[in-house]
Amino acid sequence: MGTKVKVDVELAKNLGLTEEEFDRIKKLLKREPNFTELGIFSAMWSEHCSYKNSRRLFKLFPTKAKHVIVGAGEENTGIVDIGDGFGVAFKIESHNHPSAVEPFEASATGIGGCLRDIFTTGARPIAGLGALRFGSLDNEKVKFLFKEVIRGLAHYANIAEVNAVGGDSYFDESYEGNPLVNAFAVGIVRHENIVKGAAHGAGNFVYYIGGDTGRDGVGGASFASREITEESASIENAVAIGDEELGRRLREACIELIEKGLVVGMQDMGAAGLTCSSCETASRSQTGIEIDVALVPQREKGMTPYEILLSESQERMLAILEKSSEKEALGILKKHNINAVKIGKVIADKIMRVKEKGVVVCEITPNLLTREAPLYKRELKEPAYLKEANNLPRESVKEPDDLNPVLLKLLDSPTIASKESAYKKFTARDLDEVIVGAGSDAAIVKVKGTNKALAISVDCNSRYCYLNPYNGAMMAVAESARNVVCSGGKPLAITDGLNFGNPMKPENYWQFQKCIEGLADACKALGTPVISGNVSFYNENPKGAIDPTPMVGMVGLIEDADKYVTQDFKNEGDLIVLLGENKADFSGSEYLYLVHKQKKGNPQIDINIEKAVQETCLEAIKSGIINSAHDCSEGGLAVTLAESCITNKSRMLGAVIKLDGLKTTDIRLDEILFGEAPSRIVVSMNRDNLKALEKTAKKNSVSFSVLGEVKKEKLTIQCEEKTIIDQPLTVLSDTWRTAIPSRL
Repeated sequence: MGTKVKVDVELAKNLGLTEEEFDRIKKLLKREPNFTELGIFSAMWSEHCSYKNSRRLFKLFPTKAKHVIVGAGEENTGIVDIGDGFGVAFKIESHNHPSAVEPFEASATGIGGCLRDIFTTGARPIAGLGALRFGSLDNEKVKFLFKEVIRGLAHYANIAEVNAVGGDSYFDESYEGNPLVNAFAVGIVRHENIVKGAAHGAGNFVYYIGGDTGRDGVGGASFASREITEESASIENAVAIGDEELGRRLREACIELIEKGLVVGMQDMGAAGLTCSSCETASRSQTGIEIDVALVPQREKGMTPYEILLSESQERMLAILEKSSEKEALGILKKHNINAVKIGKVIADKIMRVKEKGVVVCEITPNLLTREAPLYKRELKEPAYLKEANNLPRESVKEPDDLNPVLLKLLDSPTIASKESAYKKFTARDLDEVIVGAGSDAAIVKVKGTNKALAISVDCNSRYCYLNPYNGAMMAVAESARNVVCSGGKPLAITDGLNFGNPMKPENYWQFQKCIEGLADACKALGTPVISGNVSFYNENPKGAIDPTPMVGMVGLIEDADKYVTQDFKNEGDLIVLLGENKADFSGSEYLYLVHKQKKGNPQIDINIEKAVQETCLEAIKSGIINSAHDCSEGGLAVTLAESCITNKSRMLGAVIKLDGLKTTDIRLDEILFGEAPSRIVVSMNRDNLKALEKTAKKNSVSFSVLGEVKKEKLTIQCEEKTIIDQPLTVLSDTWRTAIPSRL
């Protein structure tokens, strides 16, 4: 069976398997695998497909809840109930290694693959977000990567007609040489239209739908499961090439097939291509599948079964059709100009049988590739750097004499600055659907056919995770939920994009496990189960691993779409109030990093206080007494206030702030203004509603401070009759808005 290549342990190692795994394969098969079969095992047992170094820890996650329809690990994306017969499907996917090599093509295919995972469930994609990490924009290579990644994301989203509604971008030297490109997609589906990725019904037909198969992406899953080196980065065909127009037509065709009830099961050919879609659909339904690769449409000559099975060419689906629905389904596909070929059938034997022109080239029980994939418990070791990094003597941080330039320096930081220049490259579609796009705490998208809306955010401060992986991961969940709450949404669930270094290094795996524990505990406390996610290991460059980066994509429900809130001040004379407590802590702050050149501290969070602050804010928004809400995060209170003043470029409003109520003998002015303690929200409101907010805050035992009021023209911050910050809005706005364009 299969290509005549010597199959031995050296070949297995070249394909990314270990000697022990090669022995395990022979034991499971009860024979020697052939070349094609070994390639299939190497892809399906790669970290990218099997999560062999991470799945053991997923049991820590809360995954069940009354509103969870499809939970984590059940399908390619999770789905939660939002009432009125609708569900929301959402998932985050990484495309990091390919983006370091071919940033335009890789970022485009990254969002394309994430969108396909959404619409193969029957959900129509309504929003896309990017969670991006790069090195310093002072680096020419980083500038190139940033521009090309944005161009790739925009190119695919615009042609595919999917709104890009927000995201999260950070810039730190740990990502130089290994950028992170995580795509987050959200879709809406009616309950009755949900389709699973399963090959039910012996005798049903297996159809290949979409673009032709080429050699692009062969070995992609294995490529994504090792560190980037000059050798690995030059692997021919490691990065697949997308076809955005075909992707759009494929989406419309698949959704129509599903809505008309013509599909038994469907799965995207993503990582490991036809191999993964075939064995996973069979494994989920505990059936078998038989296909002939000679029937697969090929755009290159002389392709071997190995190449056809492991190609990651884009815009391809595997669909299971009953004979009775075949004719109508093919008519719909033809109408959308989508190629469709019957390549096999579902069989009762629990076997994945692959033929080439009728000759068997592979026979593997699907469960051996999925459920029997090895699971590892790697060595743990607390990183040696933590002892020094956690030690931040307060006296080592000298308070500047003038805090005005500090605020401007922070607003000029690409991590904090406006990303408007990036998201302006995305073309808006169906503006009635998008209530609030990029630029506020969370995107807000209307659910058509209802008066509901979704609030969507993606967040992670990797510096916190570097300094305290457990607390940093908790803070990522907290911030994402806080952003949703500030928009008026009740947080429902998360998807996680877990980006880490080589798991074989004990220090990296310790970070990973601590982050998993932090995510799990925060999600349990906030009632936001994990419904989907992605793990990306081996994110390293010659200087070392990236900072641990567990991205958190959060979706919340706004029951009444008319009661949403944004972060910008609305009315002159409104009171400005801080919910939550200021603390004397610079840990992991952008201020400490930029101004004092230190990456130090030990970030802390009390998740119960966080929950109380969020409940107070959400209750106040629902009662209609809040005009704006903005969470305190990067840059601290001063940046939060400045952004509230300048976010709405067409109607900027200033503020007069008095810090007397926050200033005590044990807290400095720079700590009040630029510290990044969590669990704080700045809101504005009509002064007649102050007592109602105070009552709600008191009920929830939440700290409550009146900071000042909304005024025109300037942001003025005073303390004990002394003016600390005094900046015209035009200066704040220009600094914030031109920071990234001026560097490019």
